[in-house]
Amino acid sequence: MSDPEAKRILDAASARFKTYKSVQATFTMKDEDAKGVVMGTKKGTVSMKNSRYRVSIAGGQEIFCDGTTTWTYDKNANEVTITKVDPSASTLSLQKLLTSFYDKDFLYKLNGEKKLNKKVMQEIQMTPVDKTKQFHTVYLMVDKAANTIYSTKILNNSGETLTYTINTFNGKVNLDDKIFVFDKTKYPGVEEVDLR
Repeated sequence: MSDPEAKRILDAASARFKTYKSVQATFTMKDEDAKGVVMGTKKGTVSMKNSRYRVSIAGGQEIFCDGTTTWTYDKNANEVTITKVDPSASTLSLQKLLTSFYDKDFLYKLNGEKKLNKKVMQEIQMTPVDKTKQFHTVYLMVDKAANTIYSTKILNNSGETLTYTINTFNGKVNLDDKIFVFDKTKYPGVEEVDLR
């Protein structure tokens, strides 16, 4: 059974997010091992418009999605992997984290409020209904005043923890649909691995 107060907070954050036609945000992704040792921190940018998104992570990974097809580009290998979008995938994408993904997929409860950077955050603990997922718990921090998601901590079954923190957020950006499609002419010599 999910906590009605947590649902109210999630619904408000989701409703706020849906008011944006398109979004661009910068984030920090922190990866920790089972002992809490930080294995890496990367910065990135995410652009979203309806079911389309593009994620660029410093160090050379880019993910393009036009709602039907996903292209994952690895700069170091100069290789792009092409897959069909699978809505039932066991992973948790940044795009899912910012929308109303929680309704059917999770049980959730409000853990209380914390102060972070002079702002009041509401922490919601979420556990997936489907126990075959690659993660067992998600902690969501919601900015109480703004009704926006500030950070997400994902505890994987391997013991690893991934934390995404939103650094900047622009809900008034104008995005061209072309940015969500991988244009191989801009990546000379790229090797395509088509798994569709």
